[in-house]
Amino acid sequence: MKILTGNDLKSGAVVWWDGSGWSLHVEDAVDAGDQADAILATESAARRVNAAYAIDGTRADGTVRPAHIKDRIRALGPTVRMDLTLKPADPEAGSWVI
Repeated sequence: MKILTGNDLKSGAVVWWDGSGWSLHVEDAVDAGDQADAILATESAARRVNAAYAIDGTRADGTVRPAHIKDRIRALGPTVRMDLTLKPADPEAGSWVI
């Protein structure tokens, strides 16, 4: 599974390709498959996203997750305090970081 990530050009926030646009939440990410390079080229040219790239992803319990720890940290936010995650009220937000 290939998922796409990058940074929102206006805010700098980490974003994930959801099939039609960019989402702040990794669980919205979809498998870009063989279309990853074409999507990245189109989105970069449209200047909606900066430094976008394809990564390996997995699906566990119906949830999309980045396969590599670096991108899992990008998806959830800082690892030192769970109240700083993108979803601080969600007790499951950090359950799959490591």
